[in-house]
Amino acid sequence: MGLGGCIILIAVGAILTFATDWDMQGVNLDLVGIIFMAVGLIGVATFSSIARRRRVMVPPATTVVEDDRRYRDM
Repeated sequence: MGLGGCIILIAVGAILTFATDWDMQGVNLDLVGIIFMAVGLIGVATFSSIARRRRVMVPPATTVVEDDRRYRDM
């Protein structure tokens, strides 16, 4: 799940928790919204820690160029 999916989970969870007043028998939509928001926040934290590890730059190895003096004077 990418960063966009995590943000969508947070948004859907917030909508279910704060913007709806539906009553479904056997389902607490406020709790479902809070669970969606928590999973989205965990996903954002995981995604950012993985992205931070990918950004670590390894310095490039230096290349050695040897100058062959036998061919320079030709």
